[in-house]
Amino acid sequence: MGNTKAKLLALWRRDIRRKAVAGGLDMAAALARAGLMANARGRGALFTLHHVRPKQVQRLEPNAHLEVTPEFLDAAIERLKSEGYDFIPLSDVPKRMASPSRQPFAAFTLDDGYRNNQQYALPVFARHDVPFTVFIAPGFAERTHSLWWETLAILLAQEKEIVFDFGHGLEMMDLTSEARKFDAFDRFAGHVRSHDETRAVAAIDALSRERGIDPLKITADLTMDRQELALFAAHPLVSLGAHTMSHRAVGRLSAEAAAAEMKQSAEWLEDLTGQRPRTIAYPYGDRASVTERDYQIALKLGFKVAVTTQPGTLADRLVDRLTGLPRISLNGFYQQPRYVSALASGIPFAMSR
Repeated sequence: MGNTKAKLLALWRRDIRRKAVAGGLDMAAALARAGLMANARGRGALFTLHHVRPKQVQRLEPNAHLEVTPEFLDAAIERLKSEGYDFIPLSDVPKRMASPSRQPFAAFTLDDGYRNNQQYALPVFARHDVPFTVFIAPGFAERTHSLWWETLAILLAQEKEIVFDFGHGLEMMDLTSEARKFDAFDRFAGHVRSHDETRAVAAIDALSRERGIDPLKITADLTMDRQELALFAAHPLVSLGAHTMSHRAVGRLSAEAAAAEMKQSAEWLEDLTGQRPRTIAYPYGDRASVTERDYQIALKLGFKVAVTTQPGTLADRLVDRLTGLPRISLNGFYQQPRYVSALASGIPFAMSR
């Protein structure tokens, strides 16, 4: 009974948080329709996605926010079209930011190079003639690095308990309820963020292998390999951008290591496509994962646009900060066209400052 009560309480709290966010987005959409806070829209918006695929029923979904359906992507584009947005490649953002045009613009980006980007997202973008950029970490394409968050979701879903050392000796984790599994996922994610990332991910991979899970097979199952990426990049609407070699948080690396991660990933893509990428996305991209130092490194390496996952629209002042631009996540929990309008309005971000 205690486990059931704890599970229901955790689910209720998550549901309340999501309803609160949805309520805020509805309020922002209403303000935008009324013509209020128009300046919050800025010049335009950069949208970020990860998985685009039909809804899958999974045993545990701690990464559900990273997944939208093709139908929602289609509806999002239609919504932005109806509001007068011009769709441009990410590499054209500097020119557009410097132009006198006040027509709002949108650029779409997708992180990590998932195979479903080619299978499900490309047909939607092609139907609307919308260009988009996919950020590639060669460690995924070459099958040398794991997608630890995907591995961890599979591991926690199948186990009833696990033993792991978070830095203070081995601990047994009870995974007998969904709430405990979600709590465990959050704790592992915090461990990756707060410890040496390479070692933390290696430990998760090792534990997974002990339990019969092959992390690199998951990478191979989900992401495009070198040959697939070369064919994908040949499509006229597709651009590939750098995403570092190993998908580590550059802000937690030394300046030399961060620069090497960025530079080598650009060189890998140049070798693949014959063109050096002008854009890069910082892995994770939140304030703890990328710093002002990294914006300057990207600039010195010749990147014209570099994007974070810090939310916001493109204000005029950002014309001088093109290697630290915000992006708006199209979140799997909020797949309603009116929420796209609300986010593009910039009002939710202006109200949260």
